[in-house]
Amino acid sequence: MSAIGRFGVGTSLALACALGPARADDACRFAEIGTATVRAATDEGIALEDGRMVRLAGLDLADSAKITLPAGTALTLKRLGKAETDRYGRLVAHVFIGEDWFQADLVRRGLARVSARVGDASCARKLLAEEQIARAAKLGLWGDPYYVMSKAEDPAEVLKSRGRFALVEGTVLSVRESGGTIYVNFGRRWSEDFTVTIAKRNERAFSAAGLEPKKLAGQRVRIRGWIEERGGPWVEAARPEQIEVLN
Repeated sequence: MSAIGRFGVGTSLALACALGPARADDACRFAEIGTATVRAATDEGIALEDGRMVRLAGLDLADSAKITLPAGTALTLKRLGKAETDRYGRLVAHVFIGEDWFQADLVRRGLARVSARVGDASCARKLLAEEQIARAAKLGLWGDPYYVMSKAEDPAEVLKSRGRFALVEGTVLSVRESGGTIYVNFGRRWSEDFTVTIAKRNERAFSAAGLEPKKLAGQRVRIRGWIEERGGPWVEAARPEQIEVLN
């Protein structure tokens, strides 16, 4: 039985980084923040000996997953883009233990999903590829019906995830622009069907990542983000890593 099979999603991740290396792609544009030492890991994040608290960047952890790292573990903290903290004052960072990228390791074992914000297209592709492997093998959270992929063709089913982070797959029927918003439509009934919106001001960032919103019509895509309701189910895509073209 594999380590994942023995431990499952709802148990400690203490050995996750020891189960095999997960390296960042050379094209990832990481900038080093510095080194640190683990004091403890809690539900709020990784507490460091210097008093800071770290939240793992780029991930949506399984609800039942708990990060456990032994006290005294040496970490290297890196960032993509400018340094940032969240509203709770936690440092948002990518964590490395030696050369191993902790975020990629967790995703590869099905212990976390890639979030709606990674911060770099190359790094996002690396994490999404790891997620695809875990999902195909039904590792960790991907074996739990709670995390089953929703289908855009079934808006009522998508709405069951209202208010939480989810993944939705479907074929784009049309792309329309109105005012400052681009509408990516998955059905003809705008008041009932699944829709993704992209602010016109963000279009350049999508195009720079090789994802031109207006060329999505007819494409099979996977969307990740928070499910809201505006007539039908709706996701606001603010970053290109929220949309994967599948075909």
